Amino acid sequence: MAVNEGHTVTFLTSGQIRPPFTVECPGFSAPSASFDGSACVTSGLLFQRDKFTVVFPVAGNFKLVCLVHSDMTGTIHVLDPSQSLPHDQAFYDREAQRESADLLRVEVTGPMNHHHHLENTVIAGHGDTVATGGGSDSFSLMRFSDPEITVHAGDTIEWTNDDPTAAHTITFGPEPQDLVDPSSNVTVDADGARHGVLNSPSDAVHSGFIQAAPQDRTGLAQTPSGVTRFRITFSRPGIYPYICSLHEVLGMKGSVVVLP
Repeated sequence: MAVNEGHTVTFLTSGQIRPPFTVECPGFSAPSASFDGSACVTSGLLFQRDKFTVVFPVAGNFKLVCLVHSDMTGTIHVLDPSQSLPHDQAFYDREAQRESADLLRVEVTGPMNHHHHLENTVIAGHGDTVATGGGSDSFSLMRFSDPEITVHAGDTIEWTNDDPTAAHTITFGPEPQDLVDPSSNVTVDADGARHGVLNSPSDAVHSGFIQAAPQDRTGLAQTPSGVTRFRITFSRPGIYPYICSLHEVLGMKGSVVVLP
């Protein structure tokens, strides 16, 4: 892993629908695995400098996905030992750099999705899925739309994940060991949004993964809606710093100033 963005390395069997991250294959393999196409194999979350080694005992074409990012897919072509490789690693490195440049160029020059800003709302990350010559790719901006927002005691702020592929968290206080699930002091509102309450800047609350609904291999959502929204009600004045636990090192930080 070259950057501190959480991913999985997951190999699916032929025709298998991509499972949600919380389901796995089931079970994780670490730090290595063997895959012959007969059973799903997946790593756990991999971050910067983490490694996961896969051995392919048979020839074939094997689908590779990330369980966290719905548009992150690939294929490993395993040849018989008697066959020669069509390209060296330098060729694939150049192709990856070219596709990355094309993707960024489309995002910068193309139309952006603009959302009407509502009072006491924060967009937690922006993302788009675009088409390039290499196929379908995604672009993610790891930032909060309003890194510092000011409200009054008793107000509620809502964070919405605007990225169709990347998960984010809204984390006040120490990062929990379990990043996927919300902390125990989080409830669920009638409309499905998660909701926490902070009574002091020293309190802690964690949203869990806030992301779009998982998709099947046809591109259709497996559930009517994903957990894309998180709310916090601030009971008392103070300065409340927070982060995205997945992307803090990329600068995804913010603070809420609560006035009397």
